[in-house]
Amino acid sequence: MRLLFMLQMLCLAGCHASRSRDWAHHGAPMFADLTIREMKAVQAYLRGIPEMELTDARSKTLKKNSILLMELHLPKKHEALKALDNGHARPPRQACVIILFGNQTKPNITEYIVGPLPSPTSHEIKRFKGGKPIHFESRPITSVEYDHINSILEKITTTAHKVLFEITEGYSYTNCSLRCLTFSDVAPRGLASGERRTWIMLQKFVEGYFIHPVGFEVLINHQDLDPEKWFVEKVWFNNMYFNSVEELVEKYESGDVPKIKLPNQYNDELYSTYIPRGHSNTPTNIHGPKLVEPQGHRYYIDRNFVEYAGWSFAYRVRSSAGLQVFDLRFNGERIAYEISLQEAIAFYAGDTPAAMQTKYIDAGWAMGTSTYELAPGIDCPEIATFVDLYHYFDTDKPVLHKNALCIFEMTTAMPLRRHFNSNFQGGYNFYGGLENTVLVLRTTSTVYNYDYIWDFFFYLNGVVEVKVSASGYIHATFFTPNGLHYGTKVNNYVLGNLHTHLVHYKVDLDIAGQENSFETMELKYVNFTNPWSPKNFIVQSKLHKVEHKTERSAAFRFGKKLPRYLHFYNPNEKNKWGHQKGYRIQFNSHAHSVLPRGWKEENGISWSRYPLAVTRHKDSETTSSSIYTQNEPWEPVVSFEDYIRNNEDIVNKDLVAWVTVGFLHVPHSEDIPNTATPGNAVGFFLRPFNFFNEDPSVASRSTVIVRPGQDGKPKVQRWTPEVIGHCVTEKPFFYNGTYAGV
Repeated sequence: MRLLFMLQMLCLAGCHASRSRDWAHHGAPMFADLTIREMKAVQAYLRGIPEMELTDARSKTLKKNSILLMELHLPKKHEALKALDNGHARPPRQACVIILFGNQTKPNITEYIVGPLPSPTSHEIKRFKGGKPIHFESRPITSVEYDHINSILEKITTTAHKVLFEITEGYSYTNCSLRCLTFSDVAPRGLASGERRTWIMLQKFVEGYFIHPVGFEVLINHQDLDPEKWFVEKVWFNNMYFNSVEELVEKYESGDVPKIKLPNQYNDELYSTYIPRGHSNTPTNIHGPKLVEPQGHRYYIDRNFVEYAGWSFAYRVRSSAGLQVFDLRFNGERIAYEISLQEAIAFYAGDTPAAMQTKYIDAGWAMGTSTYELAPGIDCPEIATFVDLYHYFDTDKPVLHKNALCIFEMTTAMPLRRHFNSNFQGGYNFYGGLENTVLVLRTTSTVYNYDYIWDFFFYLNGVVEVKVSASGYIHATFFTPNGLHYGTKVNNYVLGNLHTHLVHYKVDLDIAGQENSFETMELKYVNFTNPWSPKNFIVQSKLHKVEHKTERSAAFRFGKKLPRYLHFYNPNEKNKWGHQKGYRIQFNSHAHSVLPRGWKEENGISWSRYPLAVTRHKDSETTSSSIYTQNEPWEPVVSFEDYIRNNEDIVNKDLVAWVTVGFLHVPHSEDIPNTATPGNAVGFFLRPFNFFNEDPSVASRSTVIVRPGQDGKPKVQRWTPEVIGHCVTEKPFFYNGTYAGV
């Protein structure tokens, strides 16, 4: 009877695990990015609505109605869970579409939810929390607007041709071949809500032009939808301000402006290139180490559904923000409903007007669409699975980004755990070790000069690591003596400007269910009489736990000490030892706030006040930022502070952790040619804390145990065969780098 009961329980557990896996697989398509077919169907449907009067996004006028962005509209969580937890039908897929209505008396931006896909028949307006309107001036710059900016720059530089030609020894913005000038623009585009005026700086158009400023910056007012009405407000040249280009030229020719001559980079070394230079001791006739899979992949992928060593999850790359993971499970148990990149900012300081104004808020540049091709053997191992991505932003047809995401398993060259048990007589009792292999989900965002490498790592012991590594070129401006207060001189006339990177994530935890609570743990000293020596005292540490019952209590400010243990747990579910099942967030970050609270642009990034804030889940609080914040940070459409202002109860509720990580970057000469990743990676870990009865990686058959035999020879016990097989792929290196409409 007892044996029968045990068999029934094993069968039930196996059946539940099988159902859980099937339902996770069944639900994954809910989170998949829009397909080409869906994008084209949504476009056709909207263009078929006469009153919208939609035209091509790439038509030359700014006075038009056109689609700016199209991406998946996520289902409501409670609807998605019916499919994920009970195998019910998936809710219909929908698209979120941003339309710029510029061809009307009062231009506006409207977001629509369009569905059902793949054959839409209806649409409704998407509302923001609090019903906040979207100012038309907050729209991202489009390629057509850049075309018009280029046109006015041609007029400006024609007027200033002699000045620019002389200081650069032959470079010009127009009528050039090898010696051309280019430009970089900074944001936000103004100093208050409703403005649209941009500081633009000129650079030499060479490889790595970001660090070749020529000392000419111009403020263009481009608020009017008629480019013929755009005008120059200010000019900055050689540390002097002018009210017009004509004033600069006049004073330059009269000798009232000191003349400079920039180094000629075609005679001198191009310091911004990747071309090798200097002495190297590394042999060049043999390859370095390579990652291999002797017998093929150990993970499974079906479209956006991934399984590996007990893990399963769905993923997407949201066009506006970037990489996201959904329905994250380990051995069938959900740990998180969503872990998603929300925003990345880089706030600068400097002495030139462009540097002073540079406060990049990258979702405003459609950070998720800048997922360009990954190079095998460099960006990802050659053995990785490469995935194409499709985006619809500032275009008239979907754009293919080839091999823009990769998935691979790797060894960390560090044991997951090990122990050498000495017998203290020149021998040992046993050695035990387990290699540390991990699944990596990776993509990148090249938001103009900077490259962000976005990673999720899934470990065998139930740990998830979320990491961002920074590379690319520093944002550099023209050197002035006062600039040394705001950065470092990295070449002649080049200042690398100090800046702070902050990255924001949403972590919707479902620890053994949706009813979770949050506590912090620290240590405090206790002093008591020694029970076995009453004349003495014992001083030692004691656990000090604080349960946080409200959202405001769980919003930790920068500048105040963050407790070391941040513990999310299910009060109703316990492990074998009677502890509430939980996970904790562990930071790898040295972030700090970038502006005083409430100071102008800081209102748009109120999430940056907190390394961690915990709120109750709401479908109306899906994101912490928006694509409009970059050009409208003063009165943002999405204000994170609104999420915690009502100070709701967070005990035994569906909780969301909002995590801010980052670092200060004071550029230095080693950032030339550009920033390297070591030391420039931050993130956080999700670590089980009494969620399991023991370390779940004990299930791994890669464990090796060595014991001394009676004959004195080591006896090796292993559960996997010796690795014997061919090494590296025979496919030649290939990289295309293009992306195009499909």
